[in-house]
Order: sequence, then C-alpha cells, then structure tokens
Amino acid sequence: MQLSEAHQRYWQKNLRITGILLAIWFFVTFVIGYFARDLNFNFFGWPFSFWVGAQGALVVYVIIIGYYARYMNRLDQEFGVAEEEE
Repeated sequence: MQLSEAHQRYWQKNLRITGILLAIWFFVTFVIGYFARDLNFNFFGWPFSFWVGAQGALVVYVIIIGYYARYMNRLDQEFGVAEEEE
C-alpha cells in the first residue's frame, strides 16, 4: 500500500516534532540533570540540582506533553483526520 503525498507530509511533520521533543526530553533528563550538581547556587531557596531534579524537569515534561497535544490537534485538523467532538 502506497501512502498519498498528504499522508507522507503528515507523518514527516509528526516524526519531526516527535524527534525535536524527544531531544528536549533527553537534554532535560540527562544533560541538565547530570551537570546540575556542578552548579552550586541556590534557586528559590533550594540548591539548583535539587530544584532541577524535583521540580524543573517535571515542569518541562508537562510543557512537552501539552505542546505535543496542541500541535497534533492542529495537525490533525490541517490534514482532515481530527476526531469529532461530541
């Protein structure tokens, strides 16, 4: 089965945004988390490394999920595959 040009564009956009968001997730989870312990300063009264691990990463994850949901809803509407709301 061959996909139409519209399907290919849809999946290209879907894969591109997924890759970008996964790269952000990786950076926040592993890169910032790893190097945060070397940043020895207080942030809102807590050590920065604690704040990144306990609060900052979770905030970024929620933002990633919200952005992905909104982006995919728009993409679905653009390509006419959106679910109907009741």
